[in-house]
Amino acid sequence: MTAIVEARALHKRYGRRPALTDCTLSVPARSVVGLVGPNGAGKSTLLQLACGLLTPTSGSIEVFGAPPGRLARVGFVAQDTPVYAGLSVADHLRMGAKLNPRWDAALAARRVRQFGLDPAQKAGRLSGGGRAQLALTLAVAKRPELLLLDEPVAALDPLARRVFLQGLMEFVAESEPQTTVVLSSHLLSDLERVCDRLVVLADSRVRAEGGTDDLLATHFRLTTTRRGADTLPAGMHVLRAEHTGRQSTFTVRAEGPVDDPSWVMEPLGLEDLVLHLLSHPSEPDPGPEPAAPRPVPEPQR
Repeated sequence: MTAIVEARALHKRYGRRPALTDCTLSVPARSVVGLVGPNGAGKSTLLQLACGLLTPTSGSIEVFGAPPGRLARVGFVAQDTPVYAGLSVADHLRMGAKLNPRWDAALAARRVRQFGLDPAQKAGRLSGGGRAQLALTLAVAKRPELLLLDEPVAALDPLARRVFLQGLMEFVAESEPQTTVVLSSHLLSDLERVCDRLVVLADSRVRAEGGTDDLLATHFRLTTTRRGADTLPAGMHVLRAEHTGRQSTFTVRAEGPVDDPSWVMEPLGLEDLVLHLLSHPSEPDPGPEPAAPRPVPEPQR
């Protein structure tokens, strides 16, 4: 499958602070990719590198097989969904038509009607949801082959988020060829509805990358009687281990479930999977040995 975005050993530093460290990933064509991670993980930096607003400290990133900068093929909606407060909705559409050679005026007009935006209203007087829809309209009406969205729904209420995502997926479904989307968000329930791939960033590094279904099919919670991680079958990579006096619980990566009557193995949901991947990785110990029984004092004579 053709890669639209390809990063290899990508580093970006702001002074002494690393924003991205040894980032290697691939975004296939016609995919909808969820980019997740805590604040400061490097999500915004990665998106700005992909659209050419930043340059790498070292390593490389290519978009459409070349260094970023082909802005006519890329749509970008920044985190604060920027629009010009003093310009009307109609002014924004006229500006979009002048700046973008592939501008689809019919698509822009249809979205304005669909989401109830008044063409004469100043953008600064729109609701948060209205500003987000206007920013998305400007991005999609240029008919991009790659659409980068940096937490565009972070400030929206649940209904406005749902409407925004519905509008996004309608555009993706009717675009030909299908637009590739990279969407960063803290809201895993939103990503689960719309994304077919996932990139997990933490501490400026890629923790996991792959198809959402593939990641969910290879990560499990395993509960068994107390035992060490080193006693599990070969091929199970333990991400986390927790022990009580009688029981051990492991989060593992494996090719598939293993049928063993001595334990319970269940798949992880997306939220649990991401939370485990965001935890600081460490080699789990086999579990502390049970405390030795205290000696019974001899009765005094």
